[in-house]
Amino acid sequence: MQILRLPSVKTETGHRSDASIYNAIREGLFTQGVAIGQRAKGWPDYEVQAINAARIAGKSDAEIRELVKTLHAKRTELAAA
Repeated sequence: MQILRLPSVKTETGHRSDASIYNAIREGLFTQGVAIGQRAKGWPDYEVQAINAARIAGKSDAEIRELVKTLHAKRTELAAA
């Protein structure tokens, strides 16, 4: 598993700006970044890939919000293991 920084996330998702990623996070359409330093965030590559796959499959925004919730829950499970 890799942790992708924002420029890589934008490249993978096709977003053009930082703001578009953060707007998607606010709307529940993208996962929150994980802290990788005091002032640095990143995203697990499998989360970015899962969200991209959902978009490609034509999932609705409501379905993607559920996916985001599931991905956040998976983080909790991984931390507990």
